[in-house]
Amino acid sequence: MTQKILVLPGDGIGPEITAQASRILAACQARGLDVDVEEGLLGGAAYDVHGEPLPAETLEKAKAARAILLGAVGGPKWDKIEDLSKRPEKGLLGVRKQLGLFGNLRPAITYPQLADASSLKPELVAGLDIMIVRELTGGIYFGQPRGIEERDGERVGFNTYVYSESEIERIGRVAFEMAQKRGKKLCSVDKANVLEVTILWREVMERLAPEYPDVELSHMYVDNAAMQLVRAPKQFDVVVTGNMFGDILSDAAAMLTGSIGMLPSASLNESGQGMYEPCHGSAPDIAGQGIANPLATILSVAMMLRYSLDEPALAQRIEDAVGQVLDDGLRTADIASEGMRTVSTAEMGDAVLAAFEAR
Repeated sequence: MTQKILVLPGDGIGPEITAQASRILAACQARGLDVDVEEGLLGGAAYDVHGEPLPAETLEKAKAARAILLGAVGGPKWDKIEDLSKRPEKGLLGVRKQLGLFGNLRPAITYPQLADASSLKPELVAGLDIMIVRELTGGIYFGQPRGIEERDGERVGFNTYVYSESEIERIGRVAFEMAQKRGKKLCSVDKANVLEVTILWREVMERLAPEYPDVELSHMYVDNAAMQLVRAPKQFDVVVTGNMFGDILSDAAAMLTGSIGMLPSASLNESGQGMYEPCHGSAPDIAGQGIANPLATILSVAMMLRYSLDEPALAQRIEDAVGQVLDDGLRTADIASEGMRTVSTAEMGDAVLAAFEAR
């Protein structure tokens, strides 16, 4: 049965990088992948046309799609929108919430060809392979009440950090099952020494642990986890944490790999429907220059094939093609080092497509 794929190029460098990823997706279709691909508007691009960051038309397409490929949203162009509900990022949060995309998978993998590109010593990051499992539809980003109001003659901003047992258990099971398929080590990150919500988080993780006797569960406070990521990152296999902590730690882990431009991500709901996007942002400062790194978005297509479309062979073919291009010494500016050939966004797309076709 034909499955629907929705491509949301978004803002900034989003259209440039999704264009290259869409070429790889088309090559998969030529090899029998039975999907129907269409595009939609999200974020600032949607606001410019519809006055909304998540138009009803886009949401309808998203609900009908088996998987969504997103470029990036946001940029300074829209920072002065006074109504926060109209900001580009609210469109992204809206899709996550409406589709129930609660499980965010963010791998941090250091390709052997890029060990020297990391800001850490090569011996600390060579062979790095971490999977960060981030809860995506709860926590302080969605908790109520929230707002800015006047109290005692001054303005006060407030947000609510809240998780239910069922929300914690749901993401916990995703993380335990992921650990079972990898190195069988799971580190749950919280701040249980000061936050009651993460005391509950830790209790639920401990309650789940006996159901997964082959997985070694450990706990770490978030401040220590941040330090350990830059001190000895290879101690981690799978990390599970809440929305805000996961947002911060996954970006920190991304830089261990040499460039955030190398890292894909998946956001899944309980039925396996997913949204796939690079971990980096819209990078408006380089938009339109043809120098953005499309590899994270191309690798997001591989994650889509693996987790939502049940096409692991095609996913592996894409990942192998990316590895081949790196072996050949091609680099975009963000991962370039002395002696390497620096290529444009489109040239990198050309090279990955050629390597994919040749396999």
